[in-house]
Amino acid sequence: METVLITGANKGIGFQVAKQLAEIGYFIYLGSRNKENGEKAIEKLKAEGILNVELIEIDISNNQSIVNARKELESKIACLDVLINNAGISGMFSQNPVNISRDVIENVFNTNFYGAIQTTQAFLDLLKKSDNPRIVNVTSDLGSLTIQSDPKWQHANIKPLAYMASKASLNAFTITLSYELKNLNFKVNSVNPGATATDLNNHMGSRTPEFAAQVIVQTATIDKDGPTGKFFSEEGELPW
Repeated sequence: METVLITGANKGIGFQVAKQLAEIGYFIYLGSRNKENGEKAIEKLKAEGILNVELIEIDISNNQSIVNARKELESKIACLDVLINNAGISGMFSQNPVNISRDVIENVFNTNFYGAIQTTQAFLDLLKKSDNPRIVNVTSDLGSLTIQSDPKWQHANIKPLAYMASKASLNAFTITLSYELKNLNFKVNSVNPGATATDLNNHMGSRTPEFAAQVIVQTATIDKDGPTGKFFSEEGELPW
């Protein structure tokens, strides 16, 4: 049974990704910043008959928490097959470039960019032991510079600077990491789940978490001949 670690998986899209992957036979390590919230998520899944799931407490904005999570997971498994960097924050969506504070930018980057990188680095050795290692970075079409520079885009008036920049940076991480690991059979891709009704956006998105999770699951389950260094949405490949 292949193993998956999903950060920020106690609710929203991450929870649905955990559920859907578990239902098709993966063993899920459900990452949660808050242990109590994670335990509630585990209980909810087990109440639905999903038993191949276990909690890993991990706050990706805290380096020591990442180190502790790595030690815990290493004590349980010999290798990790899939890492899904799902945890993220919006910071708030009134992020005007003329008056946004440095504190807001740093707070968003600490989770959305720095945290994802540190988490990936921490679990990379376990991933290298897999026959088909996959890394999925959950980003956003708001992080596509090509899309954002198009005045005809349907959401052209939505430009939260810190969130956009953090996701564009995460996309850059996908590109560079996929290149670095290209000779080790890694599949490293970015995924845009779309505007989804979650706590991240005060439930203003048009998609349900159940629907949004599908493209992440699809990318997480690609085979050895699958793509790497790409940016996907439900409609296919997106431009950087």
